[in-house]
Amino acid sequence: MSRPVPALPAAFLDRPIAHRGLHGAGRPENSLSAVRAAIEAGYGIEIDIRSSADGEAVVFHDQTLERLTGEVGPVVARNAEALRGIGLSGSDDRIPSLGEVLNLVAGRVPLLIEIKDHDDTLGPNVGAVEAAAARALDGYAGPVAVMSFNPHSVSEMARLAPELPRGLVTCDFDPADWPDLPPRLADRLRGIPDFDNLGASFVSHDAGDLDTPRIAELKAQGAKILCWTVRSPEAETAARRVADNVTFEGYLPGPAAA
Repeated sequence: MSRPVPALPAAFLDRPIAHRGLHGAGRPENSLSAVRAAIEAGYGIEIDIRSSADGEAVVFHDQTLERLTGEVGPVVARNAEALRGIGLSGSDDRIPSLGEVLNLVAGRVPLLIEIKDHDDTLGPNVGAVEAAAARALDGYAGPVAVMSFNPHSVSEMARLAPELPRGLVTCDFDPADWPDLPPRLADRLRGIPDFDNLGASFVSHDAGDLDTPRIAELKAQGAKILCWTVRSPEAETAARRVADNVTFEGYLPGPAAA
């Protein structure tokens, strides 16, 4: 008998979700300051996680350090202690661990965790960051969900933490945006074929591509539709014609539509 699909908690639909936290001047993306600001404003929070060299989940978007810090090189080449010592440019923040973010959020707002692919090829070489996420989230009390562009990653989370709501991050997989992704795989993923097999309950789809027929199909079968990344009230209005909620940055939205 198949397991029931863990539902996306209703809290993910009743307020907009701050993309990489409520970041801005002095509050870098994916920082504790950005997380704290989102909590104080009552927004949900989306963060990104990667694995350190020693298998801990750290909160950081890019594969490499240079855009957001004074350091260079791959995130995965440094151990967790070293990464936590690296300052985020333009602030007093340092790279946080997933555990630090969980302790700060403490269930007060919904937390949407994107598991980043280590090389942007979306292949089967997964496991380290998923295991770290499952360990960190064990016993966490509060609305939380995990997602990834990589179906293999979502499958691994289903195996390690079947009780956690899970979803796919999706888009049109334009080759110009995904130069490292094999074209045949891009063509396959564009149709979101793995949704049902993964026991997913939601997708977070590119806000500029919400009119694609596959999203309408998923919504009709009961999937929740989130989207990324909305950057203006006008774009939010357009996205909400399809999406159940938005992930935003660069402006301050009001409450989610009823």
